[in-house]
Amino acid sequence: MVADKKMLTCPLTSIGTGIDMVCCEDKCAWYVPNVKKCAVYMLAYNALLEVNQKQKAAK
Repeated sequence: MVADKKMLTCPLTSIGTGIDMVCCEDKCAWYVPNVKKCAVYMLAYNALLEVNQKQKAAK
């Protein structure tokens, strides 16, 4: 294993366990290989950006 590679944690399998489960990457249906990220994380990040944008517009 390469030391500088960041290990992704799975938000779905980690729910309720109290332990961060390692992402199985290519074996997971939610993993997007061309961006090397989890689709769940991407959805959450986009939602966060939208909320921040709406909050700024409301000010």
